[in-house]
Order: sequence, then structure tokens, then C-alpha cells
Amino acid sequence: MSSFKSIHYFIALTICSVAVSITQVCAQDVYAAYRKDWLKKAEEFKPVLQETIKKPIGIVRMEKDASAFQGWKAVSAGGMDQLYNSSFNKKNSGIVVDFGEHLTGYCTITLKTRRSDMDAPLRLKLTFGEVPAELMTPFDPYPGGLSRAWLQDETITVTVLPATITIPRRVAFRYLKIDWLGSSSNFEFGIADISFKASTSVTVTPSALSASTSPVIKDIDRVGLNTLKECMQTVYEDGPKRDRRLWIGDTYLESLANNYSFHNDKLTKRCLYMLAGLANDDGLLNADVFEYPEPHAQKTDLLDYCFLYNVALKEYVAATGDKQTGLDLWPVAKKQLDIARKYALPDGMMDYEKANREWWVFFDWKDGLDKQAPLQGITIFTLNQTYELAKLLGKESEVADLPAFAKKLKDAAHKNLYDKSSGLFVSGKDKQISYGSQAWMILSGVASKPEAQRALKALPGVSNAVKPGAPYMYHYYIAALIASGLDAEAKQAMIDYWGGMIKKGADTFWEVYDPNDDFKSPYGFFPVNSYCHAWSCTPVYFIRKYPEIFQR
Repeated sequence: MSSFKSIHYFIALTICSVAVSITQVCAQDVYAAYRKDWLKKAEEFKPVLQETIKKPIGIVRMEKDASAFQGWKAVSAGGMDQLYNSSFNKKNSGIVVDFGEHLTGYCTITLKTRRSDMDAPLRLKLTFGEVPAELMTPFDPYPGGLSRAWLQDETITVTVLPATITIPRRVAFRYLKIDWLGSSSNFEFGIADISFKASTSVTVTPSALSASTSPVIKDIDRVGLNTLKECMQTVYEDGPKRDRRLWIGDTYLESLANNYSFHNDKLTKRCLYMLAGLANDDGLLNADVFEYPEPHAQKTDLLDYCFLYNVALKEYVAATGDKQTGLDLWPVAKKQLDIARKYALPDGMMDYEKANREWWVFFDWKDGLDKQAPLQGITIFTLNQTYELAKLLGKESEVADLPAFAKKLKDAAHKNLYDKSSGLFVSGKDKQISYGSQAWMILSGVASKPEAQRALKALPGVSNAVKPGAPYMYHYYIAALIASGLDAEAKQAMIDYWGGMIKKGADTFWEVYDPNDDFKSPYGFFPVNSYCHAWSCTPVYFIRKYPEIFQR
């Protein structure tokens, strides 16, 4: 090889080596030095579940009723002795027992021989339901968009009696329907006992509300507490029936309610560390993670949830004074700000179109919701909240640009999204008016207090305004009313919405609730909805944080 060629060969090898090194550096895990410790701490704060044995309170009959939620209601039909003292066969197949409350855990059923010898197996189908219509709607052929296996029906086959069978699957329910599928006509068997091992990580009984609190607010608080209790397992679950995993958006709202009720700070800390430990190599968070068989992420890129992690961490530090956890996780909060910087345009508007192509931008289960204004609002909100976190931790110098950055986005939002003639904020090319847009423009501070009040008072009169699709967005609407000083309106909105669920029989609050559509489902089949869902527990937070509004 000539010396000339040798020199060029050497240069090429050097360039390749440098390129590989740069690629390796770029591909490095930004949290490599922290992950092991974060996940170790998450495991250390794993709660011991509190287990309680529960018994059914009686038998109910499901009756059609057009005025009842989803067209079915439960009517008392006798005590448990009626079941335990009789043979079980085709004639009483479909009997429904009621536990009187929503429970999460494991069901055990004991069977006994009543006459003759068992000369063939027997088979039963057990269906667990959170609401009456869930038991009375045929599951098959299944039309839903989520896995059919989320529906809580289990078939058991028994070959020897007596037998005590614990269903291995954890279920979340109030009602249990028992169907006879087959047994020999030469013998009789019966159900001797049904019990349920209920679990939660809750160990504290919250303080009572003021004696001056109205009965409806007390009911909303009670049902909200039960919703939160059921979702507080070894992580903040989004729903104990479905999806049974840790989502950032639910965790934020659950932790707010927990701060004013059960005070299980270790559970919040566990979730914050676990989410951090399972972030992507580039440092951005995954929206949801699983605990088992070992902690791992689902790899869900959900933009608004990345932002809410920062807010959840700030609220935790502010509520507990636990600066060490805040300092441990500060690199994660700081890293999420890269999202804001990436999509902020020179004019101060967020590049919603690009963000929406590259991320799941959620905000609400609502078809047709334009999310330009909500994205602008939550970005400003997150910048402000992260700066507040920085001040709590003495880290202001690391994010000194945030106040000016937030102001630039705030000024741009007011210039481009505020319609002075109507007093409302608009979103997208069609200038959509929605509850979500008003809420996020207010919570971010884009709207002055007079502007916020004008917008929220005008909103109910806008016939085509896009309303919230789920309790999740309704939380932010209530928060905006309170931030605007519209206390009476906030209280009435809570009574109308969450009180509306209670009037329809809710003993835990639902994932999706549209007062005008009992059958609404993002999944194409309403029985697969979660009827105990974390993001709907937040009346607990409002009622207890603002007693002057809700407990008078």
C-alpha cells in the first residue's frame, strides 16, 4: 500500500472511530448512574397490603329499569342462607350475590355435597361485576377494542367434593353472578360459603368532614375515598379491574387526593422512583409502567404525562418537605423540559402539529377535542411548576431561563388564542371552544382573573363548546373554577357531575362519565370500562383542601 493510500486509510479509520464514539455517547443511557438506586428505593417503599376478609351481604335480583344507570338496577332478593341452605342447579343458575361495596382482591368459594355420590365433574361460571349492567350484558361475541380477557368471568371445574376454591385471578367488583354450566343429575351439591380477601395499602382513616358539610358533599367524599382506597395497591393503579398499572396522569391526581386523606407518602415516593427508574434511555418518561414479573415500562410516549411528572414531584416535595427525594429525581424533572424547548417556536407558540405527530397528546377521552390550546397551557403550567420545584430544592440557577421562557409562551398564547370579542380562548385552525382549552389557559395563568371569570361564565352558553369526556378533564375544569375565584360554581359543578354518578348508583367513581350517555366507552364496549378509576377520585382533594368552599 502506498504511503498516500496509507494516510487516507488511517484518516478514514480515525473518522469512523470518532463517529462510532459519538454514536455511542449519543446512545448512552442518561440515567445509567441512577437507575439501579431509583428502582431499589422504589422496592424499599413497596407497601405491605392490608387484607380484610369480606362476606356477601345478600342476594340481589337484577331488574331492567330505563331510569337506572345503563338500564339495570339491583333489587334485594333475600339473605345468604337462601343460597347456602339449598342445592345449586340449573333452576337457580344466574343467582347474584352482593358484597355491598366495591372490593379488590381474591374470591374463595366452598362447595359441598348435599345428596348422593359425585359421579361426574361439576362446572360453574363466576362473573364479577362493578355495576349491574356489567353482569347482564352478554360478553360474546365481543365487540370491544381492548382484550376480551379484561372482562371478569371465570369458569371452574370441580371433580371432588367438598372443595374450597380460590380464584387465582385478582378481581375488582361488587356483584358476583354464579351460573350453573353442568353437573350429574345423580347427585346434588350446594354452595357452603363465599368469602373475599380484600386488599389495599391504605392504613389510615381520614378525618371527618365539618358538621356543616352538606349530605351530598359527604357522599361525594365517601365515594371518592373508596375509589382512591381501591386504587392504592402496591402502586397507584389507574383501575383495579383494568388496566391495573401505574400511569403518570393518574398518579398525579391520586397523590393530590392522598395528600389530604390517607397520607401514604411512601406510596407516592415509590411511584415517583419507579417511573424515573423506567424512563427511556434519552431521559424522557414512559407514561405507564408495570410492576410484574419485574418492573418494566410499556414504552408509551404521552406528552402531557411527561409534564405532569414534574408537577407531581413538586406537589410531593411541597406536601412532605422531603427534599432528598426531590433532589434525587431533579434530573428527571429537568430533562422533561427538553420537550418544551424542542416544540416551542420562535414566536412563543408550541408546535402542536409536530408534537401531535410525534407523541400521543392526550388530555381527555373526547373525540374531536383540539389540543393546541391545552398543550400551550400545560407547557406554561409545567414551566412554572418546575421552577417552583427548583426553588424548593435550591436549583433555580440550573433553570434560570424558565420564568422568561414561560412568559414568552404566555404572551404568545394570549395574543394568538384569546378572542376578545367573546372572552373565550380558542384552539386550532377552526378556533374550537372547549372546556379543556379554558381550563388550561386559566391554570397556566394566561388568563387574568377577570378574563378567567368571563370565559368560564360564558362557556355554558356556548352550544357547540366541547365538554369534558371523563372525570380526568373535569378535574382540571373544577381546578380552573377555583383558581378563578368562582367558588359557588366549582361546588355546584362538583355536585352536578360527581353527584350525578352517585344518583346513578356509583359506590366508586367511573373512568368515563357523560351525563347524557350512560354507554359511552373509548373501547367500543361499555362493560370493559373501569367503574373504579383513579383519576375520578379528586373530589377528595378539592373537598378537603378547600373546606371554605365545599364544607360549608
